[in-house]
Amino acid sequence: MQTQEIRISDFNYPLPDERIARYPLAERDASKLLIYNHGEVSESQFRQLPNFIPRGALMVFNNTRVIQARLHFHKETGAAIEIFVLEPASPAEYQENFASRGRCAWYCLVGNLKKWKEGTLRRTFVCGGSTVELRATRGEAHGTSHVITFEWDAPVSFAEVLDAMGELPIPPYLNRKTEESDKRTYQTVYSKVEGSVAAPTAGLHFTERVLAELDSRGVEREEVTLHVGAGTFKPVKSETIGGHDMHTEHIAVHRRIIEQLLAHDCRAVAVGTTSVRTLESLYYMGVLAAQGADELHVPQWMPYDEGANKLSVREALSALLAYLERHEIDVLHSSTQIIIAPGYTYRIVCMMVTNFHQPQSTLLLLVSAFVRGDWRKIYDYALSHDFRFLSYGDSSLLIP
Repeated sequence: MQTQEIRISDFNYPLPDERIARYPLAERDASKLLIYNHGEVSESQFRQLPNFIPRGALMVFNNTRVIQARLHFHKETGAAIEIFVLEPASPAEYQENFASRGRCAWYCLVGNLKKWKEGTLRRTFVCGGSTVELRATRGEAHGTSHVITFEWDAPVSFAEVLDAMGELPIPPYLNRKTEESDKRTYQTVYSKVEGSVAAPTAGLHFTERVLAELDSRGVEREEVTLHVGAGTFKPVKSETIGGHDMHTEHIAVHRRIIEQLLAHDCRAVAVGTTSVRTLESLYYMGVLAAQGADELHVPQWMPYDEGANKLSVREALSALLAYLERHEIDVLHSSTQIIIAPGYTYRIVCMMVTNFHQPQSTLLLLVSAFVRGDWRKIYDYALSHDFRFLSYGDSSLLIP
């Protein structure tokens, strides 16, 4: 069966509501760790993870930081409008947009849209010792999102506006409101680069203790940035995955990481599915670079085109490195729409740390492709051994 003909209903499993972790454990690294090693399943505790990572391995983390992306307004009529900022529109570069003073625009989801047909929304709050009036004007639609222009007069950046007025967007399946503790627990301890509207949750289990133990074992740690968008929660509504439009994600990868991959036989341990998608996209960006392309965006179905898989991984990464050197680029900024599903051949990722994902999700397809279809053994074990599921749940280490 071709990948596009895969039926999403074949990736369903019963997930009782009580198995969804509403809150994290008090100690991040006290979570359970399922080990899938060449078809055998066992369990441990997350703080023991370094014992299972080969000495000298290259381990890649996503250092994105979740922003307070939910903005609440009230119209003069009293109608509540929520604006959920997704991706910068103008300026289009994340850090430049966050540094904006006075005006910027974002692609946003709008809650209660039917109540906001026209006019400017306003909200006054205190930020950096100044009283700020934030004004929001609705622009053209882009699919399910709208371009929203924000304007304010105080001498503060948009990053400061979000910190002062915004609300952290915890996943909808938690079925609860954001609490003050989420501002700490829904960030990884190594988060640095603001831009995500959802956490790279595999990283939530890491503590300074676990990172130090990895270092002591000679594990090389590197960081990429992939800003997780709301599309990560987008359900597959088509019967087959060929009808699902994968969301685009923006990545930033330092040239040093390409060099590290080449030095580690083009293999890496990925922390989380976002790191997986970033690393695997690098192969196809290298293919595009070798073909002389100016834009290195990876289309959704490119990995399933036979003509896109002719280079070795070393050839592709070498071509990508040459592209960066030729253009005098230290940090590659690009985007990927890659969908990883059964039928996909992994190029770079040799081990994966990941949480337990929702039924009928693209993330479950990604896991299935990695363990060569053996995902049910993993999930049956987790369900029968009291593992906690989804963002605040337990973890797994997958070794195919």
